[in-house]
Amino acid sequence: MHMLLLLASALGVVTTSFAAERVDPLPEIQSALVSAGIPVVEVTPSKISGLYDVRLSDGTTLLTDRTGTFFVVGDVYQRVNQRIVNLSDQRRMEDRKALLLTLDESEMVVFDSIAERKASITVFTDIDCGFCRKLHQEVPSLNQMGVAVRYLAYPRAGVGSDSFDKIVSAWCAPDPKRALTLAKSLQPIDAKTCDNPVSDHLQLGSRMGVTGTPAIVLDNGRLVPGYLPAERLAAELGLSAGS
Repeated sequence: MHMLLLLASALGVVTTSFAAERVDPLPEIQSALVSAGIPVVEVTPSKISGLYDVRLSDGTTLLTDRTGTFFVVGDVYQRVNQRIVNLSDQRRMEDRKALLLTLDESEMVVFDSIAERKASITVFTDIDCGFCRKLHQEVPSLNQMGVAVRYLAYPRAGVGSDSFDKIVSAWCAPDPKRALTLAKSLQPIDAKTCDNPVSDHLQLGSRMGVTGTPAIVLDNGRLVPGYLPAERLAAELGLSAGS
């Protein structure tokens, strides 16, 4: 929302126009938008002829014309034979998958699979979230089926809140897995503080489109919002309870 407000306020000062015959308007589009205060990460040709994708720093993607003057906000769909494909969602999945590859498990709380790891899920979690607690009860079953559960911290109340302090305490505990399990079982844990990635996880969640918890990111970059039982999650990963 903040990005859209910023965009709306900046549109009035984006007045740069380019010659119709210019072959490559991408640098000029990006320069014009950045100079107007719009936090552009990159500008690339859209699959829609004559339009360009503008990706913002929070992960939002807009469509613009070759002059960088007009914008369209929202998902882009394409008819492929008899199917309607959400191109914007495909792009978001690709971006999430790329972000997953940059993550270091040493900064997560990981409940690894038993024996061979067949798949993993990356879960943005909040201790003060009822469905996060319910999902945590499914972790042993997921581990048994070969699924590693990799937790990232996402205290919905934000930095400085009680929820933030609780999850920092779990991350900073001598045994973070035990502390997180105790906290999600509504048992007290010792207050701790240390260098921790919780604030970074909050920013990462925003970039990935997380709006609530639990938010489950599959290895292919697909975001599954909310709670699912172990069997349903295994099915989403192409596994079965007996596999």
